[in-house]
Amino acid sequence: MPCYEIDGLKPVVHPDAYVHPDAVLIGDVHIGPGVYVAPLASLRGDFGRLIIHAGANIQDCCVMHGFPGADTVVEEDGHIGHGAILHGCRIRRNALVGMNAVIMDEAEVGESAIVAAAAFVKAGMTIPPRSLAVGAPAKVVRELSEEVLNWKISGTQTYQELTRRSRATLRPCTPLPEAEPDRKRFEKEGVVPLVALRNK
Repeated sequence: MPCYEIDGLKPVVHPDAYVHPDAVLIGDVHIGPGVYVAPLASLRGDFGRLIIHAGANIQDCCVMHGFPGADTVVEEDGHIGHGAILHGCRIRRNALVGMNAVIMDEAEVGESAIVAAAAFVKAGMTIPPRSLAVGAPAKVVRELSEEVLNWKISGTQTYQELTRRSRATLRPCTPLPEAEPDRKRFEKEGVVPLVALRNK
C-alpha cells in the first residue's frame, strides 16, 4: 500500500486490519484490529493524529485529516460511508456516517448515531447518541428505532467479514475475456437496504 513516513512518524496498522493497496496512509495514523480501509481512502496524519479503533470501516474515497494538536477519531465499530470527509472530529462507538457526508472540526457524532448521506455537520456540533442527523447544515430529526440500529450493526458486521475475506482472498489478477459458464454470485447476507427502513 502507499504508506509514507513524515517527520519521523510512520503509520501503525494492526496485523488483523485490512488496508487496500490503493489506500494512502501518511504519518501519524493508527489503525486497530479488524479495521477495513477501502480503495482510494486517504488518511493524512501529517498534521493531527488519526485513530481508527477496532472493527471500524473507512470506505472508498473517504478523506481523514485534521489540525495540529487535534485527533480525528473513529471509535469501535464506526462505519464511514463512501466519499465521506472527516476533519478533526470524533465518531463515537457504533456510529454511522453516510456517503459523501462531511464532519467538521471538533464535531462529535454520538454513540450509535447516524449522519445521513450528503449531510454537513458544522464545526463544534454534537449529534446526540442514537439519533439521526440530516441536511446541510445537519439537523437532528429523530431518535433511531431498534430496527434501524440493528440494520446499522448488520451492515458493519458485513464490512468486518469483508476484512476477513479481503485478507484471505483479495489479490491482483488478470481479467477474463468472458464470463465462465455458471459463474457464481455472492450470497446475500441478509442486509436490508436503508430505504426499506425510511420511516422506522
